[in-house]
Amino acid sequence: MRVAGVDEAGRGPLVGSVVAAAVILDPNNPIEGLNDSKKLTEKKREKLFLEIQEKALAWSIAEASHAEIDELNILQATFLAMRRAVEGLAASPAKVIVDGNQIPKGITIPCEAIVGGDASHAEISAASILAKVTRDRQMHELDQQYPDYGFAKHKGYPTKAHFEAIAAHGVIDQHRRSYAPVKKVLGL
Repeated sequence: MRVAGVDEAGRGPLVGSVVAAAVILDPNNPIEGLNDSKKLTEKKREKLFLEIQEKALAWSIAEASHAEIDELNILQATFLAMRRAVEGLAASPAKVIVDGNQIPKGITIPCEAIVGGDASHAEISAASILAKVTRDRQMHELDQQYPDYGFAKHKGYPTKAHFEAIAAHGVIDQHRRSYAPVKKVLGL
């Protein structure tokens, strides 16, 4: 049975999109070292990112923009990104397994939510890696555009350095205006 693992990256940051990935692994072409992306070094994630794309039966990366997050809320935007990732797969899975405790709305394939699935199911681990590497790369690109914000280091999370950068330089277009710390700066 073809199983697609699904995970996301970027729910907590104050800036940018939320990225989701879906992966169907090839049982005849195993990938060593898959794990929750947060438990791997950046170098290991980058290596596995390429290996997953080469060896998986199918993979897809999708996102929901900062504007969609502000319009829908982060949970619904995450579900939208996950649905887009599943719909983007070149092969149809018989089942979808998702990291977390909720099944994304709108996925018509049988779906199961698995808490801690990114550490216990290879398909979800692979999706976790694709999503995190993609999101981190977006933050590196944003850092090139806005070097005063430190996005390459804090990846948009609500750190002291990020708050200091917002206080000194203001909010940029990619900030999520529905998030309380950003609203506060904007006086909303």
